[in-house]
Amino acid sequence: KNLFSNHVLTCCSSPHRQPFVLFGNHSTQENLNAGNFNFPSEGHLVRSTGPAGSFAKHMVAQCVSPKGPLACSRTYFFGATHVPYLGKSLRLLSQIYAAVIDAVLAAIACYTKTSSLAKKTDFRFVFLLVCSSRMTFHIHAVNNQGRIVPLDNEDNLSFVKTACMTVYDIPDFLGGKGCLGSVVFSESFLTSQILVKEKGGTIIPETSYIVLTAVIPRFCSWLVEDNEVKLSEKTLQEMKVSKECFLGTFLTGGKGAYLYSSNSQSCPEEGDVHFFSRGLLFFHRHHGSIIISKDYINSVSFYDGNSTSIVAALLIDFRSSLLPHLPVQFHGSSNFLMIVLFPKSKIYQAFYSEVFSPWQQQDNPGLSLKVIQEDGLSVEQKRLHSRAQEFFSALSHPAGEKWSSLKLLSAKLPELDWFLQHFSVSSISQEPVMRTHLPVLLQQAEISPAHRLENDKVIINIVTGLPGCHASQLCAFLVTLHKEYGRWMVYRQIMDSSECFHAAHFQKYLSSVLEAQQNRSARQSAYSRKKTRLLVVLQGYTDVIDVVQALQTHPDINVKSCFSIGAITVCVEPLSCYMEHRFLFPKCLDQCSQGLVNNVVFTSHTMEQRHPLLVQLQTLIRATNPTAAFILAENGIVTRNEDIELILSENSFSSPQMLRSRYLMFPGWYEGKFDAGSVFPLMVQICVWFDRPLEKTRFVTKCKAIQSSIKPSPFSGNIYHILGKVKFSDSERTVEVCHNTLANSLSIVPILEGPTPPPDSRSTPQDNRQPDCYLVFIGCSLKEDSLKDWLRQSAKQKPQRKALKTRGMLTQQEIRNIHVKRHLDPLPAGYFYNGTQFVNFFGDKTDFHPLMDQFMNDYVEEANREIERYNEELEQQEYHDLFEQKP
Repeated sequence: KNLFSNHVLTCCSSPHRQPFVLFGNHSTQENLNAGNFNFPSEGHLVRSTGPAGSFAKHMVAQCVSPKGPLACSRTYFFGATHVPYLGKSLRLLSQIYAAVIDAVLAAIACYTKTSSLAKKTDFRFVFLLVCSSRMTFHIHAVNNQGRIVPLDNEDNLSFVKTACMTVYDIPDFLGGKGCLGSVVFSESFLTSQILVKEKGGTIIPETSYIVLTAVIPRFCSWLVEDNEVKLSEKTLQEMKVSKECFLGTFLTGGKGAYLYSSNSQSCPEEGDVHFFSRGLLFFHRHHGSIIISKDYINSVSFYDGNSTSIVAALLIDFRSSLLPHLPVQFHGSSNFLMIVLFPKSKIYQAFYSEVFSPWQQQDNPGLSLKVIQEDGLSVEQKRLHSRAQEFFSALSHPAGEKWSSLKLLSAKLPELDWFLQHFSVSSISQEPVMRTHLPVLLQQAEISPAHRLENDKVIINIVTGLPGCHASQLCAFLVTLHKEYGRWMVYRQIMDSSECFHAAHFQKYLSSVLEAQQNRSARQSAYSRKKTRLLVVLQGYTDVIDVVQALQTHPDINVKSCFSIGAITVCVEPLSCYMEHRFLFPKCLDQCSQGLVNNVVFTSHTMEQRHPLLVQLQTLIRATNPTAAFILAENGIVTRNEDIELILSENSFSSPQMLRSRYLMFPGWYEGKFDAGSVFPLMVQICVWFDRPLEKTRFVTKCKAIQSSIKPSPFSGNIYHILGKVKFSDSERTVEVCHNTLANSLSIVPILEGPTPPPDSRSTPQDNRQPDCYLVFIGCSLKEDSLKDWLRQSAKQKPQRKALKTRGMLTQQEIRNIHVKRHLDPLPAGYFYNGTQFVNFFGDKTDFHPLMDQFMNDYVEEANREIERYNEELEQQEYHDLFEQKP
């Protein structure tokens, strides 16, 4: 009690959440409801709390998790509940307790199946009407801290609930005075609800539940009175020693047998089994001896699966007259028992050597053993045998082995596996699940043939990846090399905009494809659809789920039904995955998500054996998507036929495993309700339109110089990718450029003629004329004006006006040139030239001509005349800015 004083008793005043153990007539309504037991400590001894101060016939106990939601109540008995030990008072208590267990478990099942809160309220009201003043029933919801919360709480489904029934102060009908005490039973259970959408659109809840405390035995009894203990020991000894008894001759016996019954509420009991020629005796340390004579048996069958690894089962079909000789927990809907012998045990071997043959003899007046095969087992018998086999398998695993505890728990709680399957789906989201998909999600069955891919659907194969991942090269390779797959259509995303993916534009494109097919004759249309394949190529920071949802939410149901996704492939360029150190680009792993992506194509570092960067990325992506196929394709060139088959698969995306992962990873995807989330760090995509050609040399130089200007976090102003269509001044042909800054690679390829998406009116200029060229800059915190200034430096530069010269601007070289040109010009009076220097009348010598100043002025005047002519010609020339539209 001290253990709980700081936890349960302080946080919850309700007696429903307090632990207790009460014996016999101390389990009164007053004591149970008060939660504060004030009788003397010696007063609750077993020997003095029964009828008229005798041995207690039972005890009630409640276990509560100190800091958790679990709690359960049990009623256990002192004395066996079957002949020859059964007392009349004990029979009454055990029968009431069995009825209470049935009622609580039925109430849990009924509560779980009701879908609305109103129905659940009605259910509780009806149940309380049945309960008299001596009987109470309640269901409480409990949060993870063990506090009782209202049942109408919005998080009700996720809370553990406790259902409890109590029958108070049962009178001592036989003694005539006093009461025997109370009977209590409660279980903690957890519900799971999946909303299922029917074909007509109605939504129906599918529920499941698990009783979390079911592994705690619901029935238990102890032989405490001396006469009962002695009777049990004496019975066993005399039957084994005597040569002949009412069960016939003793054959063999041993430990390690398990007794199962058709009562689903009981647990298998382990004990000693002793075989006789006319019956058997099962001895349990708590229940005492259970005698099964041939006089109460209709038939005995034996099943061992013809294998030494399968548990052997002795199936006993008994008459109703045997029920008083069985503990109350073995009373089931069907009158049969199953005794299980584990392979390689001593009793297993002894049964074959000592019992099998005598029991099979036809002239034996006792039992006639019939060996049956699996098809001879009833449904109930198969269930029990499967449960026993799982229990044996769990016990066979070493205690320290991983999952051994979970396997043992699953064997003791057979419904656990089914509930976990159900709960794994319901706990993700409350978004509806299609009825046809539910068996796949619960791993009950695959997609039915009626819902598999129809032959006349257009197969969509999606190739995606971050910018610069060589997805376009892979697309060109597939279309060029594999025309035998049929008529190809290629959808490329709109790169000349600020968005990575336009769902409405994609849906419009699908509608146009279907409309074009319907314009043909019915025969041609059917043939065309069979032979048509659509390849969707996307490069950017786009979630693949957005593309899938765009198809799922197409406004025209006919268009949606005519297309089916075959496979999704993501291209990964190892050099373009990390922004800094091991900080990934946004959406890098999202594009490899399990449930969406079938294949991951690595487009660089594939030639080197196990390149460290490639291996590191493969390990990371494998953790993200354990089922994806890895393909090596340097620069998008696939070299293996098997890999091409994977990329162009027609049904990989629709496999049951992919469908289940899709529902678990992206709840609401089927109705387009999944939000892929924002991009972080925010990647800006700015499209710049222009009409004028670029200078190829200047453009290449500018692109190569970007890598040296990359800044660390927060990456402001970094340009990571440049994509688009341009013209260079040395050619009239339009080319496609793709620059990857981190890889410092620039590709310039001619535009391939082929199908293109319909024009997007949103990106068309107001004057209805589309510029010829555009570049899309992708990076962090980019500004359009700065990008335009950067791009202007890649175009033909406007010549600058030359400034007029002055004497002070003349260089030494220019002065020397003037001297060389005019040093032989006529000298003024009083000077002569000695061949090296100029000498005046007084003998002064100089290196330059005496008229050098005049010569320099003449040179400056002539140069300025040339500059003025150049400037005049420059003014007359017509120059256009890069972003000025052509007339």
